[in-house]
Amino acid sequence: MTASPESNRTATSAVPASSASSSSTAVPEPSNTPYLERGTRAYWRASIALLFAGYATFSLLYCVQPLLPAFSSAFGVTPAQSSLSLSLTTAALALAIFVAGFVSEGWSRHKLMTASLTLSALLTIAVSIAPHWHQLLVLRALEGLALGGVPAVAMAYLAEEVHPDGLGLAMGLYVGGTAIGGMAGRVITGVVADLFSWRVAIGTIGVLGILSMLAFRALLPPSRHFVPRRGLGFAHHRTALLKQFTRPGLPLLFLLGFVLMGSFVTLYNYIGYRLLAPPYLLSQTEIGAIFVVYLTGVVASPWSGRMADMFGRARVLTASLLLMALGLALTMLHPITAIAIGIASVTFGFFAGHSVASGWVGRLAKEAKGQAAALYLLAYYLGSSVVGSYGGHVWAGFGWNGVAGLVGALLVIGIVAATRLRQRERTAA
Repeated sequence: MTASPESNRTATSAVPASSASSSSTAVPEPSNTPYLERGTRAYWRASIALLFAGYATFSLLYCVQPLLPAFSSAFGVTPAQSSLSLSLTTAALALAIFVAGFVSEGWSRHKLMTASLTLSALLTIAVSIAPHWHQLLVLRALEGLALGGVPAVAMAYLAEEVHPDGLGLAMGLYVGGTAIGGMAGRVITGVVADLFSWRVAIGTIGVLGILSMLAFRALLPPSRHFVPRRGLGFAHHRTALLKQFTRPGLPLLFLLGFVLMGSFVTLYNYIGYRLLAPPYLLSQTEIGAIFVVYLTGVVASPWSGRMADMFGRARVLTASLLLMALGLALTMLHPITAIAIGIASVTFGFFAGHSVASGWVGRLAKEAKGQAAALYLLAYYLGSSVVGSYGGHVWAGFGWNGVAGLVGALLVIGIVAATRLRQRERTAA
């Protein structure tokens, strides 16, 4: 297996000669080091390893969501206080991802992700035995900080190590793993809590996280195109950060991360309120079944990655946003079947769009790929926090039509950004 001249030039530009020469560890010359090419054993090992990482990250993150009523009962806290067990974790994760973008340039990719997954799983097990509410919240916040070492670094690893022709599929498998984890973290804990208790449920997710980490650690090939650079000062990081905003196309991808996650979370946050009210009057169990449509993300992510490799990233990204817009329109109809199809369409479009956009970030970032991935994910989680919260005010004032209008406006912005990226892709071609 040999690397193409284009691949070699990319690898050489990704690791400055000065950085390689200053490293005390002997590293193969990037120009002579092959990429992980689609179809090879190493490629599939890396892809499956990061699928496990994606699963572990999102299952550990979201496992408490179906347990909020149980927390209120066990600790005597209000629903708003109970929700802190999730919101504190996601807030800490957003901060940690941003910091990890800087720190990761001086650390081994493999070791940083392994340590992050290990610590996160152990903290989840600690949450399951926390005797007091405030101790549980502290542990969940620490868990968010620990989880930050995976998402940005995983994206950077794939962008550095996988041949461009196979990057879309590899990134799609990683995002598909997050979809499985997001669903499993909600579904498994709900079932186990019904059978045993919420403590057993969270402990189970923690143990599964440890097992996922061991699979990840055994499967992931070592980095070939990345040399850790230690001793980088604030001035270097500031300059590298500013450069990310001058790279053609990258700011548009950051904006798309905000749009995609903001739209997706806002719809999921408030569709339940609509379905609880007349004329539907669905039960919480029936509404909880909506999470099963996360399975569409398992299909959408690798599929969209392969389509992006074949037909171009901007085309698939635009189609994903248009599918989300179509699904949003279906949720405004009255039949419950139309609403269900609409939610599934939005979910499929979201995972497809996120898979393409996140993979594209690594392609456009010529250096400090971990930092570029961190900026994308920071915008991604800000969309979840800012738009998801603001949607509550829109729901209170204007009902579902208002929420649909807010999400629709976001999707229009996203389609305009994708169109601009399409123009840039044509120019580059």
